[in-house]
Amino acid sequence: MEYLPMQYHGLKEMVEITDTEDIEFDSLILQVKQMLDNQFVMTSNVQAIKRREQQLDIRADPTVEILDFRRKRLIHRYSTRPPFTARYLQNRLDELVGVGVATVDLDIQNFILTIKLKIPDAAHFLEIEHVIRLMKPANLIYYQETALADTLTLVEHMWSTPLHRMTRLGSSWRLGSTPFSIREQEVQIK
Repeated sequence: MEYLPMQYHGLKEMVEITDTEDIEFDSLILQVKQMLDNQFVMTSNVQAIKRREQQLDIRADPTVEILDFRRKRLIHRYSTRPPFTARYLQNRLDELVGVGVATVDLDIQNFILTIKLKIPDAAHFLEIEHVIRLMKPANLIYYQETALADTLTLVEHMWSTPLHRMTRLGSSWRLGSTPFSIREQEVQIK
């Protein structure tokens, strides 16, 4: 109303129209702000992140991967350009999973690239695999030494299910009326 002449200030219709326009203009301002935010990966919303992932053929799993990881992965993919060195690969892995989590070792005499990882989850593992596939020269043999942050305890159990065969020759076994075998109760051996 403040932009209209004084003659319109007392009219109920003009007050309602300007109130409605204010709501629309506020919505427009929010949409323009979100559009500008979507121009940058770190401020993009989920729909913009999803669109960028489709452009780069990234199959994201939103149930497992958090939005921050998805943003880091996009920035990493956009900023990965040759030439690649062992130091550059180490820096990229440090940015992706954290300092000290991945270690790059290059044996130039034997043409072997070894990477030791303590991966936090499967999403990071897949992204690291993509990075190495992208950066590793064709003349190097790649070895991966993966370690989990947790310890695993294995327990072995063995079960047996005895079967008694009912189909002996010369017995009273009759086709269709007597079963081939009878299964007994499953028993734990170990």
